[in-house]
Amino acid sequence: MTVTVRQLAEWVKGEVLGDPEVVISDARTLTEAVAGDITFVEDDRRLAAWHSSKASAAIVPLAVPVNGRPIIRVGDPLMAFARVIQRLRGTADERTAAIDPCARVHPSAVLGPNVDIGPFVVVGEGSVVGKGTRLHPGVVVGRSCRLGEDVTLHPHVVLADDCVLGDRVVVHANAVIGADGFGYRTHDGKHVKVPQLGSVEVADDVEIGACTTIDRGTFGPTRIGAGTKIDNLVMIAHNCQIGRHNIIAGQVGIAGSVVTGEYVVMAGQVGVADHLTVGDRVHLGAKTGIRKDTPADSRLFGDPATTVREQLRNKMSLARFPQVYKDVERIKRELGLEDAG
Repeated sequence: MTVTVRQLAEWVKGEVLGDPEVVISDARTLTEAVAGDITFVEDDRRLAAWHSSKASAAIVPLAVPVNGRPIIRVGDPLMAFARVIQRLRGTADERTAAIDPCARVHPSAVLGPNVDIGPFVVVGEGSVVGKGTRLHPGVVVGRSCRLGEDVTLHPHVVLADDCVLGDRVVVHANAVIGADGFGYRTHDGKHVKVPQLGSVEVADDVEIGACTTIDRGTFGPTRIGAGTKIDNLVMIAHNCQIGRHNIIAGQVGIAGSVVTGEYVVMAGQVGVADHLTVGDRVHLGAKTGIRKDTPADSRLFGDPATTVREQLRNKMSLARFPQVYKDVERIKRELGLEDAG
C-alpha cells in the first residue's frame, strides 16, 4: 500500500510541513527506516537519530522544526505512528461473527450479536457473552460468567465460574482469572483448605497480561478497577481491591486483601504484603517491598521501602563503608588494641 504524506496526516489529524506529496510505502522505527518509509520522533532526545535516519518523512511532536524532509506534527507521535502502521499494513482489529464448529457452547449460554468464538472454546452453563466479544482458540469460560461488550480473550485464557468482565476488557494468552485463592487453616496437624466461594469482577477497559493470575475472593469478589493495566506474569491474590487506572508491571506479587487507590504504579517485581492499603498515586520502584500501609502520593523504592532520597543516602553510606572499616582498623592498631588486624 502506498500513500502520500498528505493522506497520512489526514489519518492522524496532523499538520504537514514540507512536501505533502512524498509517497510513503511503509512505516518503521528510526533505526530501521529506509527511503520510502515514514518514522516517528517521540521527543527532542530523538532528533539526532531523525537527522541521521534514512526515512523519507516523520511523525513528530508539535515543536519539532523541519530539516528538509516532510514532517507531520501531532500531539502524540507514538500513538499516531501506531495508527499509521495499522492502516498501512492492514493490521487494524476487524471483528468477525462466527462460531467455530469445534467450539462447545452450553445451550443455556447467551451470546450477543457479532460474537466471534474460535476452535476448542468452551462457554459454560448460564454464561453471558456480550456483543462484539472475541474468544480466541482454546478459551474456557466457566459457568455463570458475564462478559461485557467488545471483550477479547486471547488463546487459552481461563475464566473460572461466576467471573464478571466489563466492556472492552482484554486478557492475553494463558491468563487465569478466578482460580481459588490460597487460603488454608491448620487443624489436627494438617493444612485444611478454606472454601473459596467468591468471584472476580473486572471493570471496563482493563487489560490483563499473559500468564497473569487473579484469584477469586474467599466469600466476596476480588475486584480490578476500571482502566487498570496489568502486565504479564502478575499475581493478584484473593480479596484484593485494585483501584482505577493502576499500572502493574511484570512479576508483581500482591498478597491477599490488599486495597490500592487510583493511579497507583507498581514497577517490576514489586511485592505487597497482605491486608495493606496503598494510597492514591503511589509510585513503587522496581523490586520494592511494601510491608505497611502507604499514604497517597508516596514514591518509594527498595526493601524495606523508603523514599528515593533515603535509598540514595543509604547507598552512599554503604559505598563509604570499606574506607570507614580501614580507618577503624588503623586507629585500633595505633592504640595498640589486641584484636587489631
